[in-house]
Parts: sequence; C-alpha cells; structure tokens
Amino acid sequence: MKIQVKKYRFFGLMLAVNLVLYLLDRPLAQSSARNAAGFILEVLPIIPPVMVLMGLLDVWTPRKLVEDNLGAGSGVLGAMLAVVLGTAAAGPIYAAFPVAVSLRNKGATTANIAIFLGAWATIKIPMILMESSFIGLRFALLRLAFTIPGVLCVGYLMGKMVPENTPLGDPLPGEQGEVSGSFQKPATTSLAATGSIK
Repeated sequence: MKIQVKKYRFFGLMLAVNLVLYLLDRPLAQSSARNAAGFILEVLPIIPPVMVLMGLLDVWTPRKLVEDNLGAGSGVLGAMLAVVLGTAAAGPIYAAFPVAVSLRNKGATTANIAIFLGAWATIKIPMILMESSFIGLRFALLRLAFTIPGVLCVGYLMGKMVPENTPLGDPLPGEQGEVSGSFQKPATTSLAATGSIK
C-alpha cells in the first residue's frame, strides 16, 4: 500500500494544487481541468495498442535476444540498432516509455535505452518526411546530421551516470521471473559465512 501511494504521489500533488487553485481562482482551475481532460482524451487511444505491443514484446522477444543485441556486450552495433528501432517506431514519445522499460527489464543497457528514446523523439521516419515537406529537405537533413551524434552522446552520458543495476519502472507481471542479472539480485546471506553457524 505504501509503495502504491508513493507511486501516485505526483498525481495527488497535482490534484491538491488544482483544488487549492479552484478555491483561489475558479476560471483558471477550470481551464487547467479542461487541459488535463484534453490530454487524457488524447492519450487514451494510444494506451491499448501500447499494451498490446508490450504483451507481444514480452512473449515474442527472448531475454537473450535483447541482451545480445542491446545489452552490455552489444557495443556500437547495439547503439545503431537502438537508433533504428527508435527511428522506425510510430506514435508519440509517451508510447515509447513502457516499451523502454520492457527492453530494460530484458537486459538492454541504460545507454541503448536512452538512444532508443532519443531516436523515437527526434528522428522518426514519418517526422523527417513531414519536416522535409514543410520546412525543406536541406533543413531536415542538416538537423538529422546534428541530431544523431547528439542522441548517441546523450546515450553515452546516461550510461555513465545511471548505473546498470538501476531499475526503470515496475516490471511487467510476466517479466517478474525474467528480471535477473544486474536488475534483481537475490539477497542471499549464508549463516555460516556470517559466523552464526560454527
């Protein structure tokens, strides 16, 4: 229960702020509520496909496959694969977060997760096509040329600053037994080693 309360503390804080705002400035509070409702209605159609995608990713993607291609030993090829996966994706960036958590729980490194999210947010193929048609091909290609190294640098820095044993979010129910290695290490203490048994 305590964990659940902690998980939703930001939502509770925002709700409290809006309640106070309603007492102080009712029109502003109503405008805030309308904006929140609009965002919820925008997100709702995205949630079911994302949940289906996460379920398929959990069932069809073996942990070893993710570890080999996006894990600690994947190197430059893993970073390039993360860029390709993010670039080929479709949908808003908030749809990428649960996918990133699922990949992390299957063994992807922090750096590759950051690269995947950065590529999803900035260099998706549909975005580049729209950008080139509205702003111009030269602008789109130049931005792409500057963005890719930036995304890779951010991934490298994130890999250095966020330890690999730091879990991202909560594992899916089907992943509870899979999350191993550096993500969940059972705390087994030998009584004999501690001197309790002599």
